[in-house]
Amino acid sequence: MSTLEDKILGEKLHYYCSSSSEDEKNDSEDSDKEYNEEDEKYSVHTADYGMPSYSEWDGASSNTGPKGVIKDWQRYKQLEAEKREEQEKERLEIIKKLSITCRSALDEEKQKMEETDPELAGLLADEFLLAYQKQRMKEMLAKAEKLRFGKLIHLETADQFVEAIDNEDKSVTIVIHIYEDNIAGCEAMNGCLMSLAEDYPYVKFRKILGSVAGLSKHFKKKGVPALLIYKKGQLIGNFVQLTEQLGTDFYASDVESFLIEHGMLTDKSCVPAIISQGNT
Repeated sequence: MSTLEDKILGEKLHYYCSSSSEDEKNDSEDSDKEYNEEDEKYSVHTADYGMPSYSEWDGASSNTGPKGVIKDWQRYKQLEAEKREEQEKERLEIIKKLSITCRSALDEEKQKMEETDPELAGLLADEFLLAYQKQRMKEMLAKAEKLRFGKLIHLETADQFVEAIDNEDKSVTIVIHIYEDNIAGCEAMNGCLMSLAEDYPYVKFRKILGSVAGLSKHFKKKGVPALLIYKKGQLIGNFVQLTEQLGTDFYASDVESFLIEHGMLTDKSCVPAIISQGNT
């Protein structure tokens, strides 16, 4: 039997639901929905970003604990070592370029020989060969010392004149001055040759009177002062009446330049250092 309340509401009792039960149901649905949304946000966030990996370190640590600090320090030391290695390579390249530009022609020739004929290069660098070269140089200097003169010697006879030429070593250059007393330029030439004999100790300087050498009266008056140059027993230079070229008043440097110009003396500036040092 329906009550007055049922008639007013126009609904059956079993369809009736109090406001308190409806509110509880709505609250439950809202809380479930919110929970599902939070779960979805959290899952999306973790899926997109994930946990940072130490192998993909970009200079900032994602872990401020001891492990993160150690990892940062190891990475820092690795970068520092790589930087030092790169700087060392650059330094070596610069040194190599400088050494190449500063190499002498002798160094290049030595390297070329090592590449083309290593056996010959090794032989030239051998200590035994260097010792042999030094020994040979000493022998040559000793031989040259025996051929040292350094003075202007007067020849008194014609036989001494012949011996001075024929009995001398083939490597020696012989300069003989033919002069006469009281002839212009002869006395000056003797003084110049005395000075040159000291400057060129390995050249043999001699002087002889024209009358002793058996020369004609005409030559003794018109041909002196005269210089005869011999080597290997042969006459290689014949310069007469030198006053026409040098005048009556000349110096040792003038005579030296004249003989060098005609190839009778070797220019001292062209003598190798090893020989010039051995002469002192």
